[in-house]
Amino acid sequence: MMKRINIKNISLLAAAALALTACEPELDNAIEEGGVYTAGDADFSKLVTVGNSLTAGFADGALYLDGQTYSYPNILAGQMQFVGGNEFNQPLVNDNLGGLLLNGTQITNNRFVLTSNMGTPVGPAPLAGTPTTDIANKVTGPLNNFGVPGAKSYHLGAPGYGSLAGVPAGTANPYYARFSSSESSTVIGDAIAADGSFFVLWIGNNDILGYATNGGDGEDHNETGNIDPSTYGGNDITNNNVFAGVYQQLVQGLTANGAQGALVNIPDVTSIPFFTTVPYNAIPLDAQTAAFVNQNYAQYNGAMAAYAQTPLLSQEEATARTISFAQGQNAIVILDEDLTDLPDPTQPGQFLPKLRQATPNDLVVFTASTVLGTLADPSNPASVIGVGVPAGDNLVLTENEQQRISTAQASYNATIEALAQANGLAYVDARAVLADVANGGVAFNGGLLSSTYASGGAFSLDAVHPTARGYAYTANTIIQAINEQYGSTIPTVDIGNYPSVTASDNVN
Repeated sequence: MMKRINIKNISLLAAAALALTACEPELDNAIEEGGVYTAGDADFSKLVTVGNSLTAGFADGALYLDGQTYSYPNILAGQMQFVGGNEFNQPLVNDNLGGLLLNGTQITNNRFVLTSNMGTPVGPAPLAGTPTTDIANKVTGPLNNFGVPGAKSYHLGAPGYGSLAGVPAGTANPYYARFSSSESSTVIGDAIAADGSFFVLWIGNNDILGYATNGGDGEDHNETGNIDPSTYGGNDITNNNVFAGVYQQLVQGLTANGAQGALVNIPDVTSIPFFTTVPYNAIPLDAQTAAFVNQNYAQYNGAMAAYAQTPLLSQEEATARTISFAQGQNAIVILDEDLTDLPDPTQPGQFLPKLRQATPNDLVVFTASTVLGTLADPSNPASVIGVGVPAGDNLVLTENEQQRISTAQASYNATIEALAQANGLAYVDARAVLADVANGGVAFNGGLLSSTYASGGAFSLDAVHPTARGYAYTANTIIQAINEQYGSTIPTVDIGNYPSVTASDNVN
């Protein structure tokens, strides 16, 4: 019988983070009293920011009050006050729980915290409690931050995206519905109406992120050629031409009144902890269990060897599709839809499953940590996911899927950079600075900022969005690009003064 396999919990990583949260550094602010700063050639009197969850201050899987306070736009606006900036208003939620209500019913989850489980770290868990932010209670008054979690590029110009009536049907965004100016308004229309003197636009991450976080389980519309975003699924990659056209319209609208600004490019989404935390070889087996599993795959391996002798399958692919386990850590078995279709010799009209074992070049998604090693069928001890049952296509981002993402991202960034140059705007290379965080980390006065899950300080517990410290680093990156473009001397912040992950045992 196959033994139940327990994947090592990410709590080993979380343990270090738990210790770090107990001793956040208290450092002096980098801005000295009496410092003289200049605006250069820019007018920072009214900042308007436009984008998605990164602009909203989303962190730990939710939008909560402290996250908004530490959002990069709020940090940026605070620094701009040294060079003529003024009040910066955000559509603040009511609490630090993070969940949203609609007419009293909770519709989004509470934020994650790092729970110690009475001293034994076990990783992230939702904070307990009932949230108090009801999206039916519209935010009124002037706003400066138009960051909408979940928004893709083409959503910003979509009428009705902030319709309260459309939220239950899934045709509108609950975060925008809280502060939209009307049932038919658009995000970009509301942002333009705010009439800012300076703007920051950061949009496009979600045009590829959904495809990535769902293991490539979606359509790449650069392959399909579909240029109608109204027909796109939530996990699809936006066509490059669609993105370019939409982005140009966004920039035209934001600069129509003569406003200056900064455009932020798209980082490598695959360098965030969501794709670098769960190893490809996550399956520990003893010798007896490995032999049992190999016996179960003998027929499948035999079919691969036989097909390798025909024109249907190359020897290289046959070798890649051969399943083999040994004592110790083993690569998980995955489904790969890009493999060759092969008829099942035992079932006429059917095809063999497209199985292979993962390689170091495959990226296992963060959410797989709760699935791998569990039983697909509780009554069948041989149905261990990742061993006897393959990990689904949504749990692994293969090399081909990564290439689709990379191709789209490169095209998006080329569009963003070209429009920055054409309009005399600052170009913020977020891709480069995130690469620094992911590849060894970035030193600061108090430690090292890295992308290691929970303990690295840069990313929150959802493994996608930054911590307050990560947002401070982002704000500094934007400030540096603005100063370079406009000759201003906006001071940066000391990222060591900003917290990372939060620990709590008050969880559900």
